[in-house]
Amino acid sequence: MQLSMEESPSNLIMMRIKRGRAVSGVLVLNKDQGMTSNFALQKVKRIFNARKAGHTGSLDPLATGVLPICFGEATKFSSFFLNASKKYHATIVLGIETDTYDSEGIVVKKTVSRDVSESHVQNVINKFEGELLQIPPMYSALKYKGKPLYKLARKGINMERSPRNVSIYEIELLQFREKEHVEIDIFVHVSKGTYIRSLAHDIGKALGYGAHISSLHRTGAGKFMENDSFKIDDIEIIKESGGLESLDTKLLSLENVMREDDLVEVTSEMGISFCFGQSVNVKENFRKDQEGDIVRVFDDKGTFLGTGCCQENGTISPKRVVCVD
Repeated sequence: MQLSMEESPSNLIMMRIKRGRAVSGVLVLNKDQGMTSNFALQKVKRIFNARKAGHTGSLDPLATGVLPICFGEATKFSSFFLNASKKYHATIVLGIETDTYDSEGIVVKKTVSRDVSESHVQNVINKFEGELLQIPPMYSALKYKGKPLYKLARKGINMERSPRNVSIYEIELLQFREKEHVEIDIFVHVSKGTYIRSLAHDIGKALGYGAHISSLHRTGAGKFMENDSFKIDDIEIIKESGGLESLDTKLLSLENVMREDDLVEVTSEMGISFCFGQSVNVKENFRKDQEGDIVRVFDDKGTFLGTGCCQENGTISPKRVVCVD
């Protein structure tokens, strides 16, 4: 039997490739506890019936809070969001050390911590503010020879990890509770790549009691804040009551999330050329200190066009562009 034009193998393949809607923008998801970031991503993608989606930096299953989900064209610029600073509220249990540095791991050491004082804890955590070297936890997604470290850790393999430079912009002791083991709540504002589990482990080590994270909640990731977030239950209810169009109104546009100080404005005519991969001359808007910088490019109507690299001759060469319809 001969296939029709609509049912030809090549068209069937294209239909499978283009499955879902070509929706674009960013949803600030408030991830629930107990699910992986990828599980949350796939569930949200199905709810939106989106063709393409990705998240901007994993949260551990134990952790909750802000997990930006990019759709469509926004996935091209996820690196800008990955590099953003993060804000967390964390609960740390002193006197109990686990192999994962959180409450989901195996207890490897216990120490009575009831004699530690609030003032001592305050003095110790203050010393962590600023730039420091941090050793990532063995139970992490970092890779060694192509294999995630957590898979090696599950086999009992402990690899030496190189310390990394991170920044603790702010750390604050929110609450001190004396129970069987002392618990502290902290707020931290940190640079990209900072492991809060490692921070808790290091705080415990500095106090001499060992420690682990019992709860972790991300309140902000760059400009994405918890006040603008939605839980999965929220978006399911919105879809049931108002359909996909109502869901789309909850997305932040690229014009919204990409507008920062490092932007260059071009004419609409130049913008068309830029989106088709051509360099554009912006000498009149060009600063000498921008050479080699990656900037965000907007046209004179306020439309975000993509990112480009500033060249010495006053032109901007396209790096990543928004698709032209």
